[in-house]
Amino acid sequence: MSDVSASSYYTTPAGLEDAVDATYGYLKYIYGPPERGFTMNTFGTDVHTNGADGSHKVVNWYDNNLNASQGMVRETWNYCYQGINQANAVINRSQSIEGLDQELLKSRLAEVKFIRAFWYFYLVQQWGDVHLTLEETEGVEVEANKTPASDIYALAIIPDLQAAILDLPEEQGDYGRATKAAAQFMLAKAFLTRSYKSYGEANDAADAERLMTNVIDDYGFELQEDFGALFDYDNQLNSEVIWSVQNTSDLILNGDQGNRGHLYFLMEYDKLPGMQRDTENGRPWKRFRPTNFSLGMWDRTIDARYDKTYKHVWYANNAANIPVDGNGDPKYLVGDTALFIPGPGKDAEWPQSRKDATRFEVYTTDQYTERLFPSLNKFIDPFRPDRQWTNGSRDFVVARLADAYMIRAEARFKQSNPQGAADDINEIRRRAAWDGMEAAMEITAGDVTLDFILDERAREFDGEMLRWFDLARTGKLVERVRLHNDEASGNIQDYHIFRPIPQQQIDRTLGGYPQNCGYPGSTCG
Repeated sequence: MSDVSASSYYTTPAGLEDAVDATYGYLKYIYGPPERGFTMNTFGTDVHTNGADGSHKVVNWYDNNLNASQGMVRETWNYCYQGINQANAVINRSQSIEGLDQELLKSRLAEVKFIRAFWYFYLVQQWGDVHLTLEETEGVEVEANKTPASDIYALAIIPDLQAAILDLPEEQGDYGRATKAAAQFMLAKAFLTRSYKSYGEANDAADAERLMTNVIDDYGFELQEDFGALFDYDNQLNSEVIWSVQNTSDLILNGDQGNRGHLYFLMEYDKLPGMQRDTENGRPWKRFRPTNFSLGMWDRTIDARYDKTYKHVWYANNAANIPVDGNGDPKYLVGDTALFIPGPGKDAEWPQSRKDATRFEVYTTDQYTERLFPSLNKFIDPFRPDRQWTNGSRDFVVARLADAYMIRAEARFKQSNPQGAADDINEIRRRAAWDGMEAAMEITAGDVTLDFILDERAREFDGEMLRWFDLARTGKLVERVRLHNDEASGNIQDYHIFRPIPQQQIDRTLGGYPQNCGYPGSTCG
């Protein structure tokens, strides 16, 4: 249950524990079901565009329907503030608790401040200036402010995370609770993000580097030796995870809050020869497909990441629609290869003459459509009880060590230290290499540019709900979408760096609520 309970319960030791757990619960509204989290952070970028299905393609297209009434925008805004109000309630009501160990109380309040900072950081990245309140809302509230993002960093995000760092333990008995390292990681990202802003402070990039150095050096995190192992369902509690949002293989407990990432990146394999939908291959909702730019970013002769996270072969599972040869015999049997996507850089190996001589279907780049495209396999969930089941049981990893290295690299680059940036990037690239290709994957200081950092982040974090934030943070969103996302390039404008304020927020605020610049209803010049 993620609702603020009566004050008489939240002010008891047991009530506080439940209230803190409920505060975590709101994170599921981003890192769980309906696709709002993926939609807001995957669509409309340089590396993903829309597949055939779904009702929220406007977030990718940046057309006139991306406005104050858009559902994903409205829901995300509302859940951010519900999560903030839950955190405010816990913090405010905790002052009346008696009979609770004070060290435990400090730790629990630090967790809640961490989550409140997470929500405000999410809001300012998506909307810029937003309503700020550090007090619980009880009853009907019709007044709202539009606080400058600079103040939200200074009054909420940074002090909350600094307080969390002081009071959080290095380890938690319950896996998934916020830790000191998680708070340092989040604060480093906040400082780095602010460093790009006109109101950024001189030491922001240096502070980001310092904090990520602590995360990298002080807590025993280690990169997984095999990049593919990161997405092995049985290896979710691994040495690279700094913080994740928890799910469970008990799908009854998951209710409607399970991780649905397994649905969104899959092509329509189940309508092709020799195939039908099954649990192993996933339920293909065809939401997000890679752009041509994205598919051209890997050098697969040295870099293993594409091959370890994209699906190449589908094995026949439907005898009823296996094609036949000229003698009327099946071209292959159930269990044999039915479909093959060679993927980027491999088309030349499959001229039409070779395709015609092959028993199974081979799909090259010229055949990709909104229904047929390379499928990202990072989130496939083998424990769904049947092929139609939408909720998954994977944890969602919000912070991992590779991101700490990449954020530190970006902070070092911003401080005119390209060699330090290259050193960090090479930690990631060596791990990504095929065996024996580690040296070939290394870069030099002269290779480091902001665009290279963004390209490397795209290769490493493909589909992991980071891309929109990366482009928005660095001021590259409009430029790179225009260059690389054909469905969005003609529509995106400079003002799309922020989302529209939901109409619901405008309507329920006394005197209205200012719309973000560029959107209908805005009073900006």
